[in-house]
Amino acid sequence: NSQEISSVLEALKGGYVLPEAGGDLLRDGPGVLPTGRNIHALDPYRMPSAAAMARGEEVAQQILAQHLEATGGYPETVSVSLWGLDAIKTKGESVAILLELVGARPVKEGTGRIARYELLPLDELRPPGRPRVDVLANMSGIFRDSFQNVVELIDDLFLRAADADEPEERNFIRKHTQGMVAQGLERASSRLFSNPAGDYGSMVNERVGASDWGDGAELGDTWAARNAFSYGRGGERGSARPEVLNALLQTTDRVVQEIDSVEYGLTDIQEYYANTGALRKAAQTAKERAGRRGTVGCSIVETFGSDMAPKELDATLRLEYRSKLLNPKWAQAMARQGSGGAYEISQRMTALMGWGATAQFADDWVYDQAAETYVLDEEMAAQLRRSNPQAFRNVLRRFLEAQGRGLWEADPETIERIKEMYGDLEDQLEGVQLSTAVRDGRAGP
Repeated sequence: NSQEISSVLEALKGGYVLPEAGGDLLRDGPGVLPTGRNIHALDPYRMPSAAAMARGEEVAQQILAQHLEATGGYPETVSVSLWGLDAIKTKGESVAILLELVGARPVKEGTGRIARYELLPLDELRPPGRPRVDVLANMSGIFRDSFQNVVELIDDLFLRAADADEPEERNFIRKHTQGMVAQGLERASSRLFSNPAGDYGSMVNERVGASDWGDGAELGDTWAARNAFSYGRGGERGSARPEVLNALLQTTDRVVQEIDSVEYGLTDIQEYYANTGALRKAAQTAKERAGRRGTVGCSIVETFGSDMAPKELDATLRLEYRSKLLNPKWAQAMARQGSGGAYEISQRMTALMGWGATAQFADDWVYDQAAETYVLDEEMAAQLRRSNPQAFRNVLRRFLEAQGRGLWEADPETIERIKEMYGDLEDQLEGVQLSTAVRDGRAGP
């Protein structure tokens, strides 16, 4: 439409351009049109939206039902990932999941803005008789910094839930808070944790990328150390509360992660294993150290379509690897993109290692087929080596690392072939580096 050009011209003149909330055409429908307006992400004082609340309720109910069927009981604590871009795209579905698990609803003032999250009476929780589930809210730095009002409302909700005059067997928030108070922990109702103020990332992906880790528990500890900072009302702006976080991890029975886009998934970027995988490992390790029984589950919720049924982590990983990394069409498309495509393949091999490290994902068939596709296929291997030798070196390195760490029971002949290719490539790259040093006069005698 002509509105884009006219709006740009109006902006260049210093004029007024009509504002409107942006969105995704597939998710939000034709309401995001026409283009050419001064878009903003969303109004944080209206999070979650009515649609997001409805979808979040449905997801939370399915998570509870699946956990009940698998274990025979309700989870005491569920960790919900609150990520900034996810919240923007979905208008707050992850917040809605948290509210439904706790048993709360948004209360709006006359302007439509949300004034508080109100606890529902126990007899109104669905299904009948189920308890309030405690929630460990793992916030990304973007969520923490962008939605301070939501952070304060959620913190207020947990303070009231912890003080509610309800039996502990029906209110796990109160149960866990009272237990921590008995241990002498301060601000035992804290449930919103993130990195230190002004800092970002778990550092788990950096350690995996550098192969600087001994076992998964070590990476879980790294995640916990980086996310032990509590946020909320008043002066709660990144207070270090590792004891409270550890107590919550000990009672965590399930981790929930949303995927909001068809453009990327768990195997595409490093942040998923570095946060979701490492958080799950941190919870499992905390349970074991405390002598608690049980396996921490992980529900993956794909919210970009109508089917939002939560899926288990391992099943989602297997589906993604079949449809992307091991898909011949995807592999050929990446190879045709040259250096950038080789880099994408390399990144996914690092992510495969990350999931092995944090979630013990070690299906031999994934490594076997990846080796056949990218290494043992001479034409593909030569193409990747030409396009981006550094990326191809990382691909070879991850196969060798997986075999060395016991994540892949590889055929001995395959390993010998990969070692040979890795050594040849190292010689090639070192030769390039030496030639550059000689050219620049930096080489020694």
